[in-house]
Amino acid sequence: MIQSNLTSNIASRFYARWLAADPARADMVAGLAGLSMSTPEFARLLQTETAAGMPLPRAMRRVRNLVITTLIERELSGRAELAEVLDTISAFAEFAVQTHVAALTAEMIDTYGTPIGNESGEPQELMVLGMGKLGGGELNVSSDIDLIFVYGEDGDTRIGSPEQRQLSNHEFFIRLGKKLIGALSEITEDGFTFRVDMALRPNGASGPLAASLGMVEEYLIVQGREWERYAWVKARAITGKPSDIAALEQIVRPFVYRRYLDFGAIDAMRNMHAQIRAEVIRQETRHPERSHNVKLGRGGIREIEFLAQVFQLIRGGRDADLRDRSTRVTLRTLAEKNLLTVVEVDQLIDAYTFLRNLEHRLQYLDDAQTHTLPANPEDRLTVAKMMGFADTESLLQELGRQRGIVAAQFDAMFSDKSNGEPEPAGPGPAQTVLSENDTIETIEARLAMLGFSDAPAAAKRLMLTWQSPRLQSLPDSSRTRLTALINAALPIVTSVTESHSATLGRLLDFFEAIARRAAYLALITEYPHTLERVIRMMDASDWAAKYLTRHPILLDELLEDRTLKAAPDWPAFAIECRRQLEANEGDTEQQMNVLRDLHHAQLFRLLAQDLEGDLTVERLADHLSALADVLVEVTVEAVWRTVANRHREVPLFAVIAYGKLGGKELGYASDLDVIFLYDDDHPDAPGNYARLAQRFITWMTSHTSSGILFDIDVALRPDGASGLLVSRLQAFEKYQSASAWVWEHQALTRARFCAGDVTIGSRFEEVREKVLQQPRDEKKLRDEVLAMRRKLHTAHPNRSGRFDLKHDAGGMIDIEFMVQYLVLRHASGHPRLTADIGNIALLKLCGELGLIDASLAGSVADAYRKYRKMQHQIRLQGEDRARVDGARVAKESADVIALWKSIFG
Repeated sequence: MIQSNLTSNIASRFYARWLAADPARADMVAGLAGLSMSTPEFARLLQTETAAGMPLPRAMRRVRNLVITTLIERELSGRAELAEVLDTISAFAEFAVQTHVAALTAEMIDTYGTPIGNESGEPQELMVLGMGKLGGGELNVSSDIDLIFVYGEDGDTRIGSPEQRQLSNHEFFIRLGKKLIGALSEITEDGFTFRVDMALRPNGASGPLAASLGMVEEYLIVQGREWERYAWVKARAITGKPSDIAALEQIVRPFVYRRYLDFGAIDAMRNMHAQIRAEVIRQETRHPERSHNVKLGRGGIREIEFLAQVFQLIRGGRDADLRDRSTRVTLRTLAEKNLLTVVEVDQLIDAYTFLRNLEHRLQYLDDAQTHTLPANPEDRLTVAKMMGFADTESLLQELGRQRGIVAAQFDAMFSDKSNGEPEPAGPGPAQTVLSENDTIETIEARLAMLGFSDAPAAAKRLMLTWQSPRLQSLPDSSRTRLTALINAALPIVTSVTESHSATLGRLLDFFEAIARRAAYLALITEYPHTLERVIRMMDASDWAAKYLTRHPILLDELLEDRTLKAAPDWPAFAIECRRQLEANEGDTEQQMNVLRDLHHAQLFRLLAQDLEGDLTVERLADHLSALADVLVEVTVEAVWRTVANRHREVPLFAVIAYGKLGGKELGYASDLDVIFLYDDDHPDAPGNYARLAQRFITWMTSHTSSGILFDIDVALRPDGASGLLVSRLQAFEKYQSASAWVWEHQALTRARFCAGDVTIGSRFEEVREKVLQQPRDEKKLRDEVLAMRRKLHTAHPNRSGRFDLKHDAGGMIDIEFMVQYLVLRHASGHPRLTADIGNIALLKLCGELGLIDASLAGSVADAYRKYRKMQHQIRLQGEDRARVDGARVAKESADVIALWKSIFG
């Protein structure tokens, strides 16, 4: 900002009048102007006034005037920026409230006794909540302060002398509140300290001046309105007992912040903003001189606040980072989380700074609570020069530019994207609007006009949806919105899919599942491009359709390309998991939901990239395995903190992965094969680590409102189901070396350290390599491997006439058994074979080492890759068994059988 070359006493009439009233004041301001003020300085100044015999209310007003004039001097001389001005005046408001509450409470207790709670029997205190800009720590220099008065419990005062008169707690705190308002806001010869606005209290002007925690809770649950959620975002206790403040927080948080993504907040805030704008326009029409309202006008401060707070209302229930009360902090958080771009946020913060600076200069003129440019040309020029502009026109030009930036971003978020009608999709379909009142014949005819390949089947399915009890019981607004979405979807289904009826059926299942959650309908309405993405995903994958239907909260992941297509950053994901778990410490169910929601979101992003063809099957499996690794790691850490009598802060405990997780070949719905090891001599170790493992399994497998995390299989632990859940490392080594079956060594070829203590992980790898490199009797090894293969084949008969990619001869299990056999047979002479590098790489390595025909090894490796890809595609369509026409894989199965014969004869 260009600095003003005017002295502040000329630019501010209030400043000039205040200095002129007492010649000594100039020296006082000069002495303070070199400092940035804080609460200790306020206390010192107040002490100086009261020590001279000044009553507290008058002393506080005199300090307030000195603070304001010092801020004027510091800011207009270039020694203070916006942040200091906001922080200083907000801190002074808190100081004034706290000081008066303490003094007035003491007076009230002297007269009426101490208020005591009926339930607790403890003294009660007044909680003063700062709302609005005071709550956010961003108060104006001449602002009023929005307050709410709350106390803990009802009861009566306890009197200690005959002179005292007993009151109910309710009456006590109402009287205290009235005295506080008077002490702050009554105008005297020294002016006022702060104007006080109590309109935000429960029931507004018609409600009691002070309310108990119970009254507040009942009001918010029963009567709390949408606009009050916006107001309570800023609520911050300035006074009160910590226990009462914590109790109030528990009441307010679920009212303000929904546990789901609340896109209905957009429409609610849009309506609230429309009402504000209508009133501003009405006032400007009646009083043209009040134009250019920098707070409530188009592109003004309020629109920036709305932009920040709509993200808080939508996402704050799931992300505690978005619960900060400061607009500036929240905007920066939006950039950090990629909810707005860095450029967008920088523009908004620049505009916010410009508008707030201008607002302050408007108020500096006469210490008035104003937000509009003055009608007087001389005053406009004064304001322009205080802002560093040579003339009024330059100021207006910059004001218009900044407001234009804000308005454009506001419109991008809040423009009304739904008027209850579907968006036209061309001349024909635009005229084809269906409703629940249409006959089946009408629906069928109109679907045929849209190009549905099986219009009769699609019409029957659509009629079932409209006639379902769930939809019939919806509020009219939700039914109207759902009908509009269905009409918008129909032309998309015919234009982007081939299986029209199948895709429509999946989509209608999804709509029925979310119909009662207006927030999800609002999301799709507010962001119409998500509808096409949903339809494309449902057309590509029945599994994806069912997954989204079970977890509609994932709709949020379809909003932004940059988020959807971003490559996973697993270290950053681990940090975010830990941060959110710590934010919900002590709430086990919420921590479990946090893990599930984070898992669903990452899985869904990978699914979207997979369906777009951005990931190979191997790369997808790597990502899914890395995702599981992170979740296992952070879950172990979080669960250990719940073990009450844990004997150490960091457990000497490790999770070992087997099977698909061990081989980094995890699929979307794979369970986790794991075992648990520990290496700890403490006498409490066996019991504590057993509890850790049991709770880990519970955290992973329990059904919560967000579903489950993973199914866990621990059958591969030593001695299987009859063995201990957690094994000591030395016992595991002894078991593997002396007692394990060959099939257990086969499983060990695909095992790896997954999470926990790194030292135990390293020692496990040493044990694993040692066991795998043991010399073995060739015939005995071959016989046992073949016997196990026959056992598996018998357990999975295939009478379908189609080729089972996994279980049939020439399929995936044959390949895996061959690799496992080769490792166990030859690792003693070729230690490189113990590396956990996956079946494809191990096959090629065996070929390079001359253990099998190199060309055939390459062909079988290619077959395994093809099988995995086909299996993956089939599973995405919701099939339980991966079976195909044998002709499609005739060459591949023949190559596998050829290699099998060359190895086993």
